[in-house]
Amino acid sequence: MRKSLWILSLLVVLSLTLAACGGTAAPAAGEPVVVKETVIVEVPAAGAAPAAPAVVAPAGYGVTLKTIQERGKIICGANSQVPGFGYVDADGKFSGFDIDYCRALAAAVFGDPEKVEYRPLTAKERFTALQSGEIDLVSRNTTWSLARDTELGGNFTATTFYDGQGIMVTVESGIATLADLDGGTICVQTGTTTELNLADVMAAEGVAYTPAVFDDADAVFAAYTEGRCDGVTTDKSGLVSRRAILDDPAAHTILDVTMSKEPLGPMVRHGDDQWFDIAQWTVFALTTAEEYGVTSANVDEVKASTVNPEVRRLLGLEGDMGLKLGLSNDWAYNIIKYVGNYEEVYNRNLGPDTATYIPRGYNNLYTNGGLLYAPPVR
Repeated sequence: MRKSLWILSLLVVLSLTLAACGGTAAPAAGEPVVVKETVIVEVPAAGAAPAAPAVVAPAGYGVTLKTIQERGKIICGANSQVPGFGYVDADGKFSGFDIDYCRALAAAVFGDPEKVEYRPLTAKERFTALQSGEIDLVSRNTTWSLARDTELGGNFTATTFYDGQGIMVTVESGIATLADLDGGTICVQTGTTTELNLADVMAAEGVAYTPAVFDDADAVFAAYTEGRCDGVTTDKSGLVSRRAILDDPAAHTILDVTMSKEPLGPMVRHGDDQWFDIAQWTVFALTTAEEYGVTSANVDEVKASTVNPEVRRLLGLEGDMGLKLGLSNDWAYNIIKYVGNYEEVYNRNLGPDTATYIPRGYNNLYTNGGLLYAPPVR
């Protein structure tokens, strides 16, 4: 009782203070008071328990989804030069692990994974394009870091691919360690964490080198294959994918060294939490589906028969989870039906039957010793 009276007194004092500052009368019991513009606190009647605050959406909330729906497509900032992740084939068709994420997002929003326009961007261009509103998200092998999280006006979703930086050299060179590169030249893409990591690691190891910097991946690997540098560095996944399309992949080796942590994933603009939630939960839908064994092949059967409450909420059978995101309740069903679960996306682009095969390692579910872990759908 004493605590309730104290809270009531605090609310009354707050309301009187606001009234004094604004030159308006204090509200009567039961009338709402706006506090800090985003939360409404209701002053209770005498003897009543304080009411729970009602959250008011901040400015910008929901603008992105509305714009996308009116436009009829998502604009995805993508890579076009990294097979397995983001690549354009001879017919002009985009494919890859990061491309499939954009398709999954379109399936969640529209029920159609093809309602995406891809904007191929260099590493230097991607953040400016996001900040300016040219694109709705970046899904382009982008590393999550503190500076990028705070200085570029964007939010990273949960990591979709855990990676690390490596170096590739020719077998003929005989180079086996970083020390063997002392005095050499290393090709690297500018505007990336790769360039910064290379400088840090070589300084720590006391290895002198000359960086040869280029604006995009094609230019980096063209210089490497022309013999203009002794080694080439990027994320190990990128080295695997680019080696696969060299004239003689067996003539090149990736050194047994990991120079950094590279958590890669999609990025959206600051300021619209609804769009961030949609982008975030698209990642979680993919991994949750794999965890519960729901695939594009069996999703209809599972939907018709499951009694598992978590799966029922995921597939839109109960809980109105889609409505909480501003989407239809079958948002996750559409992701799984038209794109698949995380394992399907991974195997389609990076699995053992592809030229860009990368063992899953950290990119396994937590139940299989990996780092993929999704919050509950509830």
